Amino acid sequence: MRGRVRRYWIALLVGLVLAVVPAPFAHADPGYAKYLDLPAINADGEFGGGLHPSLPSVEQPLREALTAARADGVDPTRYATLLHQYWLVVATDKAAIDLDAWAPERGVAANAATFAQVYVNYFRLAAARPDFYWAGLAGLAGGSFASGFFDVSDIGGVLSVAGIHELGSAVAEMLRATPPELVAAVPPDIARLALLGPRLTAADLAWYQGRLMAMQKHIFTDLVPMHEAYLAAGMAGIDEMRAAGVLDDDIHAAWAGIDSGTAAGRADALIRMTDREQNHIVADQWDATAADRAGMGRVLTYVTTVAGKPAVPGTRAPGVYAPATVRSPIPGSALGLRMPLPAFNWADRADRWAYITADLVPRQLDLVADPAHAVTVYREPFPAKLDRGRMLARLPELIADLTTQWQIVDF
Repeated sequence: MRGRVRRYWIALLVGLVLAVVPAPFAHADPGYAKYLDLPAINADGEFGGGLHPSLPSVEQPLREALTAARADGVDPTRYATLLHQYWLVVATDKAAIDLDAWAPERGVAANAATFAQVYVNYFRLAAARPDFYWAGLAGLAGGSFASGFFDVSDIGGVLSVAGIHELGSAVAEMLRATPPELVAAVPPDIARLALLGPRLTAADLAWYQGRLMAMQKHIFTDLVPMHEAYLAAGMAGIDEMRAAGVLDDDIHAAWAGIDSGTAAGRADALIRMTDREQNHIVADQWDATAADRAGMGRVLTYVTTVAGKPAVPGTRAPGVYAPATVRSPIPGSALGLRMPLPAFNWADRADRWAYITADLVPRQLDLVADPAHAVTVYREPFPAKLDRGRMLARLPELIADLTTQWQIVDF
Protein backbone atom coordinates (compact mmCIF):
# COMPACT_ATOMS: atom_id res chain seq x y z
CA MET A 1 0.00 0.00 0.00
CA ARG A 2 2.75 2.38 0.98
CA GLY A 3 4.58 1.70 -2.35
CA ARG A 4 1.42 2.35 -4.32
CA VAL A 5 0.96 5.72 -2.61
CA ARG A 6 4.57 6.63 -3.35
CA ARG A 7 4.12 5.82 -7.05
CA TYR A 8 0.93 7.89 -7.05
CA TRP A 9 2.73 10.97 -5.70
CA ILE A 10 5.63 10.50 -8.11
CA ALA A 11 3.22 10.29 -11.05
CA LEU A 12 1.38 13.36 -9.82
CA LEU A 13 4.60 15.37 -9.54
CA VAL A 14 5.72 14.32 -13.02
CA GLY A 15 2.35 15.34 -14.41
CA LEU A 16 2.58 18.74 -12.77
CA VAL A 17 6.08 19.29 -14.17
CA LEU A 18 4.97 18.35 -17.67
CA ALA A 19 2.00 20.65 -17.34
CA VAL A 20 4.17 23.68 -16.63
CA VAL A 21 7.05 22.92 -19.02
CA PRO A 22 6.00 24.05 -22.51
CA ALA A 23 6.26 21.55 -25.33
CA PRO A 24 8.91 22.43 -27.90
CA PHE A 25 7.55 24.54 -30.76
CA ALA A 26 7.94 23.43 -34.39
CA HIS A 27 10.13 26.10 -36.02
CA ALA A 28 8.49 27.32 -39.24
CA ASP A 29 10.74 28.11 -42.16
CA PRO A 30 11.10 31.85 -42.79
CA GLY A 31 9.05 33.17 -45.70
CA TYR A 32 12.10 33.69 -47.85
CA ALA A 33 13.32 30.10 -47.50
CA LYS A 34 11.57 29.05 -50.71
CA TYR A 35 13.56 31.69 -52.59
CA LEU A 36 17.00 30.51 -51.50
CA ASP A 37 19.42 28.55 -53.69
CA LEU A 38 17.37 29.04 -56.84
CA PRO A 39 19.21 28.83 -60.18
CA ALA A 40 18.78 31.71 -62.63
CA ILE A 41 17.33 29.43 -65.29
CA ASN A 42 16.19 32.25 -67.59
CA ALA A 43 19.22 34.50 -67.24
CA ASP A 44 19.89 34.34 -71.00
CA GLY A 45 16.52 35.94 -71.80
CA GLU A 46 15.28 33.19 -74.08
CA PHE A 47 11.82 32.99 -72.45
CA GLY A 48 9.19 35.17 -70.84
CA GLY A 49 9.23 36.33 -67.25
CA GLY A 50 12.09 36.67 -64.81
CA LEU A 51 14.99 34.53 -63.71
CA HIS A 52 13.04 31.70 -62.08
CA PRO A 53 9.30 30.90 -62.18
CA SER A 54 9.15 30.57 -58.38
CA LEU A 55 10.09 34.21 -57.86
CA PRO A 56 7.48 37.00 -57.81
CA SER A 57 7.60 39.56 -60.58
CA VAL A 58 6.43 42.44 -58.38
CA GLU A 59 8.71 44.46 -56.14
CA GLN A 60 7.15 44.32 -52.65
CA PRO A 61 7.35 40.57 -51.85
CA LEU A 62 10.86 40.44 -53.29
CA ARG A 63 11.97 43.37 -51.16
CA GLU A 64 10.42 41.88 -48.02
CA ALA A 65 12.06 38.49 -48.60
CA LEU A 66 15.40 40.11 -49.32
CA THR A 67 15.22 42.32 -46.22
CA ALA A 68 14.44 39.32 -44.02
CA ALA A 69 17.21 37.20 -45.50
CA ARG A 70 19.72 39.99 -44.90
CA ALA A 71 18.49 40.49 -41.32
CA ASP A 72 18.94 36.77 -40.63
CA GLY A 73 22.52 36.87 -41.88
CA VAL A 74 21.92 34.51 -44.81
CA ASP A 75 24.98 34.08 -47.02
CA PRO A 76 24.39 36.30 -50.11
CA THR A 77 25.29 33.44 -52.43
CA ARG A 78 22.13 31.66 -51.24
CA TYR A 79 19.85 34.55 -52.18
CA ALA A 80 21.71 35.54 -55.37
CA THR A 81 18.81 34.89 -57.76
CA LEU A 82 16.36 36.57 -55.39
CA LEU A 83 18.64 39.63 -55.27
CA HIS A 84 19.08 39.68 -59.05
CA GLN A 85 15.31 39.29 -59.59
CA TYR A 86 14.61 42.15 -57.20
CA TRP A 87 16.80 44.59 -59.10
CA LEU A 88 15.51 43.24 -62.44
CA VAL A 89 11.95 44.00 -61.35
CA VAL A 90 13.02 47.48 -60.22
CA ALA A 91 14.65 47.96 -63.63
CA THR A 92 11.67 46.78 -65.68
CA ASP A 93 9.27 48.83 -63.57
CA LYS A 94 11.31 51.98 -64.19
CA ALA A 95 11.56 51.11 -67.88
CA ALA A 96 7.76 50.68 -68.10
CA ILE A 97 8.24 47.07 -69.23
CA ASP A 98 5.95 44.21 -68.22
CA LEU A 99 8.44 41.51 -67.23
CA ASP A 100 5.90 38.69 -67.40
CA ALA A 101 4.85 39.71 -70.91
CA TRP A 102 8.44 40.13 -72.15
CA ALA A 103 8.63 36.79 -73.95
CA PRO A 104 10.89 36.53 -77.02
CA GLU A 105 9.47 33.12 -77.86
CA ARG A 106 6.06 34.70 -78.50
CA GLY A 107 7.23 36.60 -81.57
CA VAL A 108 7.34 40.16 -82.84
CA ALA A 109 3.76 41.29 -82.31
CA ALA A 110 3.91 40.46 -78.61
CA ASN A 111 7.28 42.16 -78.08
CA ALA A 112 7.60 45.05 -80.53
CA ALA A 113 6.69 47.77 -78.01
CA THR A 114 9.04 46.32 -75.40
CA PHE A 115 11.84 46.03 -77.95
CA ALA A 116 11.76 49.78 -78.52
CA GLN A 117 11.18 50.57 -74.84
CA VAL A 118 14.47 48.94 -73.88
CA TYR A 119 16.39 51.57 -75.85
CA VAL A 120 14.20 54.38 -74.57
CA ASN A 121 15.21 53.26 -71.08
CA TYR A 122 18.92 53.28 -71.93
CA PHE A 123 18.55 56.89 -73.01
CA ARG A 124 16.61 57.67 -69.81
CA LEU A 125 19.49 56.33 -67.73
CA ALA A 126 22.17 58.08 -69.77
CA ALA A 127 20.37 61.43 -69.78
CA ALA A 128 19.85 61.29 -66.01
CA ARG A 129 23.41 60.17 -65.35
CA PRO A 130 25.78 61.29 -68.11
CA ASP A 131 28.55 59.37 -66.30
CA PHE A 132 26.79 56.13 -67.32
CA TYR A 133 28.72 55.99 -70.60
CA TRP A 134 27.72 52.41 -71.40
CA ALA A 135 23.99 53.18 -71.14
CA GLY A 136 24.39 55.92 -73.75
CA LEU A 137 26.33 53.64 -76.06
CA ALA A 138 23.80 50.85 -75.59
CA GLY A 139 21.01 53.21 -76.61
CA LEU A 140 22.77 54.67 -79.65
CA ALA A 141 24.44 51.54 -81.02
CA GLY A 142 21.67 49.21 -79.91
CA GLY A 143 19.08 51.50 -81.43
CA SER A 144 20.70 50.87 -84.80
CA PHE A 145 19.96 47.20 -84.31
CA ALA A 146 16.43 48.21 -83.35
CA SER A 147 16.16 49.79 -86.78
CA GLY A 148 17.36 46.55 -88.28
CA PHE A 149 14.84 44.65 -86.21
CA PHE A 150 11.95 46.69 -87.56
CA ASP A 151 13.42 46.47 -91.05
CA VAL A 152 13.27 42.70 -90.79
CA SER A 153 9.60 43.03 -89.87
CA ASP A 154 8.95 45.27 -92.87
CA ILE A 155 10.87 42.99 -95.21
CA GLY A 156 8.70 40.11 -94.08
CA GLY A 157 5.71 41.96 -95.49
CA VAL A 158 7.29 42.83 -98.87
CA LEU A 159 9.41 39.76 -99.26
CA SER A 160 9.07 39.46 -103.03
CA VAL A 161 9.78 43.06 -103.97
CA ALA A 162 12.35 44.52 -101.58
CA GLY A 163 14.70 43.98 -98.73
CA ILE A 164 16.94 40.95 -98.52
CA HIS A 165 15.70 39.39 -101.76
CA GLU A 166 16.57 42.53 -103.69
CA LEU A 167 19.90 42.97 -101.94
CA GLY A 168 20.90 39.34 -102.50
CA SER A 169 19.87 39.50 -106.14
CA ALA A 170 21.86 42.69 -106.69
CA VAL A 171 24.98 41.09 -105.22
CA ALA A 172 24.45 37.99 -107.38
CA GLU A 173 24.17 40.14 -110.49
CA MET A 174 27.41 41.95 -109.68
CA LEU A 175 29.20 38.66 -109.09
CA ARG A 176 28.07 37.39 -112.48
CA ALA A 177 29.82 40.37 -114.07
CA THR A 178 33.03 39.81 -112.12
CA PRO A 179 36.00 37.79 -113.43
CA PRO A 180 35.83 34.23 -112.06
CA GLU A 181 39.22 34.38 -110.37
CA LEU A 182 38.03 37.35 -108.31
CA VAL A 183 34.69 35.71 -107.54
CA ALA A 184 36.61 32.79 -106.06
CA ALA A 185 38.31 35.17 -103.62
CA VAL A 186 35.13 36.98 -102.51
CA PRO A 187 34.48 36.63 -98.75
CA PRO A 188 32.12 33.71 -98.03
CA ASP A 189 29.49 35.94 -96.41
CA ILE A 190 29.12 37.97 -99.61
CA ALA A 191 28.92 34.86 -101.78
CA ARG A 192 26.38 33.35 -99.37
CA LEU A 193 24.25 36.51 -99.51
CA ALA A 194 24.11 36.23 -103.30
CA LEU A 195 23.24 32.53 -103.18
CA LEU A 196 20.82 32.36 -100.26
CA GLY A 197 19.48 35.90 -99.91
CA PRO A 198 16.85 35.49 -102.66
CA ARG A 199 15.68 32.23 -101.00
CA LEU A 200 14.98 33.73 -97.60
CA THR A 201 11.56 32.90 -96.12
CA ALA A 202 9.25 34.60 -93.65
CA ALA A 203 9.98 31.75 -91.22
CA ASP A 204 13.71 32.57 -91.39
CA LEU A 205 12.96 36.19 -90.60
CA ALA A 206 10.70 35.34 -87.67
CA TRP A 207 13.36 33.04 -86.23
CA TYR A 208 16.01 35.77 -86.52
CA GLN A 209 13.82 38.34 -84.85
CA GLY A 210 13.37 35.93 -81.96
CA ARG A 211 17.14 35.61 -81.65
CA LEU A 212 17.57 39.40 -81.59
CA MET A 213 14.86 39.76 -78.95
CA ALA A 214 16.44 37.11 -76.73
CA MET A 215 19.87 38.76 -76.93
CA GLN A 216 18.38 42.14 -76.16
CA LYS A 217 16.62 40.77 -73.08
CA HIS A 218 19.80 38.95 -71.99
CA ILE A 219 21.81 42.19 -72.05
CA PHE A 220 19.12 44.10 -70.16
CA THR A 221 18.72 41.32 -67.57
CA ASP A 222 22.44 41.28 -66.86
CA LEU A 223 23.51 44.92 -66.93
CA VAL A 224 20.50 47.13 -66.18
CA PRO A 225 19.70 45.69 -62.72
CA MET A 226 23.18 46.61 -61.52
CA HIS A 227 22.61 50.16 -62.75
CA GLU A 228 19.48 50.37 -60.62
CA ALA A 229 21.28 48.85 -57.63
CA TYR A 230 23.98 51.51 -57.91
CA LEU A 231 21.42 54.31 -58.27
CA ALA A 232 19.59 53.13 -55.15
CA ALA A 233 22.47 52.08 -52.90
CA GLY A 234 25.74 53.19 -54.45
CA MET A 235 28.71 50.87 -54.12
CA ALA A 236 27.00 49.02 -51.26
CA GLY A 237 24.47 47.72 -53.79
CA ILE A 238 27.26 46.67 -56.14
CA ASP A 239 29.22 45.07 -53.29
CA GLU A 240 26.23 42.93 -52.35
CA MET A 241 25.80 41.78 -55.94
CA ARG A 242 29.46 40.79 -56.06
CA ALA A 243 29.22 38.97 -52.72
CA ALA A 244 26.24 37.05 -54.11
CA GLY A 245 28.10 36.16 -57.30
CA VAL A 246 25.69 38.10 -59.53
CA LEU A 247 28.59 40.13 -60.90
CA ASP A 248 32.34 39.48 -61.00
CA ASP A 249 35.43 41.40 -59.98
CA ASP A 250 35.87 42.91 -63.44
CA ILE A 251 32.45 44.56 -63.53
CA HIS A 252 32.84 45.55 -59.87
CA ALA A 253 35.96 47.42 -60.96
CA ALA A 254 33.88 49.14 -63.63
CA TRP A 255 31.49 50.48 -61.01
CA ALA A 256 34.38 51.53 -58.81
CA GLY A 257 35.62 53.52 -61.81
CA ILE A 258 32.28 55.29 -62.18
CA ASP A 259 32.12 55.86 -58.43
CA SER A 260 35.57 57.47 -58.51
CA GLY A 261 34.09 60.44 -60.36
CA THR A 262 37.04 60.60 -62.76
CA ALA A 263 36.98 60.64 -66.56
CA ALA A 264 39.52 57.81 -66.60
CA GLY A 265 37.32 55.71 -64.31
CA ARG A 266 34.26 56.30 -66.47
CA ALA A 267 36.15 55.45 -69.66
CA ASP A 268 37.46 52.26 -68.08
CA ALA A 269 33.91 51.35 -67.05
CA LEU A 270 32.72 51.83 -70.63
CA ILE A 271 35.31 49.35 -71.91
CA ARG A 272 34.60 46.80 -69.17
CA MET A 273 30.83 46.96 -69.55
CA THR A 274 31.00 46.79 -73.34
CA ASP A 275 33.35 43.83 -73.08
CA ARG A 276 30.93 42.10 -70.71
CA GLU A 277 28.03 42.77 -73.06
CA GLN A 278 29.64 41.59 -76.29
CA ASN A 279 32.21 39.01 -75.18
CA HIS A 280 30.41 37.36 -72.29
CA ILE A 281 26.66 38.01 -72.26
CA VAL A 282 25.69 37.46 -75.91
CA ALA A 283 28.83 35.98 -77.46
CA ASP A 284 27.51 32.40 -77.40
CA GLN A 285 24.11 33.53 -78.67
CA TRP A 286 25.69 35.29 -81.66
CA ASP A 287 27.72 32.17 -82.38
CA ALA A 288 24.64 29.94 -82.26
CA THR A 289 22.60 32.35 -84.39
CA ALA A 290 25.21 32.56 -87.14
CA ALA A 291 25.61 28.78 -87.24
CA ASP A 292 21.90 27.94 -87.50
CA ARG A 293 19.39 27.34 -90.30
CA ALA A 294 21.72 25.90 -92.94
CA GLY A 295 23.50 29.14 -93.75
CA MET A 296 20.58 31.54 -93.33
CA GLY A 297 21.88 32.51 -89.89
CA ARG A 298 25.01 33.94 -91.45
CA VAL A 299 23.02 35.61 -94.22
CA LEU A 300 20.86 37.42 -91.70
CA THR A 301 23.71 38.42 -89.38
CA TYR A 302 25.61 39.69 -92.42
CA VAL A 303 22.61 41.66 -93.73
CA THR A 304 22.33 43.48 -90.40
CA THR A 305 26.08 44.18 -90.63
CA VAL A 306 25.57 45.67 -94.11
CA ALA A 307 22.57 47.71 -93.06
CA GLY A 308 23.68 48.78 -89.60
CA LYS A 309 25.28 52.14 -88.97
CA PRO A 310 25.48 52.85 -85.23
CA ALA A 311 24.02 56.22 -84.39
CA VAL A 312 27.00 57.34 -82.27
CA PRO A 313 28.06 60.59 -83.99
CA GLY A 314 31.13 60.11 -86.19
CA THR A 315 30.97 56.32 -86.29
CA ARG A 316 31.63 54.78 -89.67
CA ALA A 317 29.26 52.25 -91.20
CA PRO A 318 30.78 48.74 -91.17
CA GLY A 319 31.29 48.81 -94.94
CA VAL A 320 33.21 52.09 -94.67
CA TYR A 321 35.22 50.97 -91.65
CA ALA A 322 36.29 47.70 -93.28
CA PRO A 323 35.29 47.50 -96.98
CA ALA A 324 35.70 44.16 -98.66
CA THR A 325 38.64 44.11 -101.07
CA VAL A 326 40.03 41.03 -102.77
CA ARG A 327 43.00 40.36 -105.00
CA SER A 328 43.30 37.84 -107.76
CA PRO A 329 44.83 34.57 -106.54
CA ILE A 330 46.53 34.11 -109.93
CA PRO A 331 50.29 34.65 -109.58
CA GLY A 332 51.45 37.80 -111.33
CA SER A 333 47.94 39.23 -111.70
CA ALA A 334 47.35 42.74 -110.36
CA LEU A 335 43.59 42.46 -110.71
CA GLY A 336 41.50 43.29 -107.66
CA LEU A 337 37.92 43.92 -106.61
CA ARG A 338 36.53 46.59 -104.29
CA MET A 339 33.02 46.13 -102.94
CA PRO A 340 30.83 48.56 -100.96
CA LEU A 341 30.15 45.81 -98.44
CA PRO A 342 31.76 45.06 -95.07
CA ALA A 343 34.59 42.53 -94.95
CA PHE A 344 33.32 41.13 -91.65
CA ASN A 345 30.18 39.75 -90.04
CA TRP A 346 28.90 41.26 -86.79
CA ALA A 347 28.31 37.76 -85.44
CA ASP A 348 32.06 37.00 -85.38
CA ARG A 349 33.55 37.79 -81.98
CA ALA A 350 37.00 39.06 -82.90
CA ASP A 351 35.85 41.23 -85.81
CA ARG A 352 32.92 42.61 -83.82
CA TRP A 353 35.17 43.57 -80.93
CA ALA A 354 37.75 45.13 -83.26
CA TYR A 355 35.06 47.37 -84.79
CA ILE A 356 33.67 48.29 -81.38
CA THR A 357 37.04 49.27 -79.94
CA ALA A 358 38.29 51.00 -83.08
CA ASP A 359 35.17 53.00 -83.90
CA LEU A 360 32.26 52.78 -81.47
CA VAL A 361 33.99 53.27 -78.13
CA PRO A 362 36.28 56.14 -79.26
CA ARG A 363 33.34 57.99 -80.82
CA GLN A 364 31.26 57.48 -77.67
CA LEU A 365 34.11 58.94 -75.62
CA ASP A 366 34.20 61.91 -78.01
CA LEU A 367 30.47 62.40 -77.47
CA VAL A 368 30.53 62.26 -73.67
CA ALA A 369 33.45 64.69 -73.52
CA ASP A 370 30.70 67.31 -73.86
CA PRO A 371 28.06 66.07 -71.39
CA ALA A 372 25.50 68.73 -72.33
CA HIS A 373 25.68 67.77 -75.99
CA ALA A 374 25.50 64.08 -75.10
CA VAL A 375 22.32 64.64 -73.10
CA THR A 376 20.80 66.53 -76.06
CA VAL A 377 21.56 63.53 -78.29
CA TYR A 378 20.08 61.12 -75.76
CA ARG A 379 16.90 63.15 -75.37
CA GLU A 380 16.09 63.29 -79.07
CA PRO A 381 12.80 61.40 -79.58
CA PHE A 382 13.51 57.74 -80.15
CA PRO A 383 11.30 57.43 -83.26
CA ALA A 384 13.50 60.00 -85.01
CA LYS A 385 16.61 57.98 -84.20
CA LEU A 386 14.88 54.82 -85.36
CA ASP A 387 13.78 56.26 -88.70
CA ARG A 388 17.28 57.43 -89.63
CA GLY A 389 18.61 53.90 -89.36
CA ARG A 390 15.89 52.14 -91.31
CA MET A 391 17.33 49.91 -94.01
CA LEU A 392 14.31 50.17 -96.29
CA ALA A 393 14.66 53.95 -96.38
CA ARG A 394 18.29 53.48 -97.39
CA LEU A 395 17.78 50.48 -99.68
CA PRO A 396 17.92 52.49 -102.94
CA GLU A 397 21.23 53.98 -101.77
CA LEU A 398 22.59 50.54 -100.90
CA ILE A 399 21.62 49.16 -104.30
CA ALA A 400 23.08 52.21 -106.03
CA ASP A 401 26.33 51.73 -104.12
CA LEU A 402 26.54 48.17 -105.40
CA THR A 403 26.32 49.31 -109.00
CA THR A 404 28.58 52.37 -108.76
CA GLN A 405 31.16 51.34 -106.15
CA TRP A 406 31.63 47.69 -107.13
CA GLN A 407 34.93 48.22 -108.92
CA ILE A 408 37.42 45.98 -110.66
CA VAL A 409 40.82 47.65 -110.19
CA ASP A 410 44.51 47.13 -110.82
CA PHE A 411 46.62 47.12 -107.67
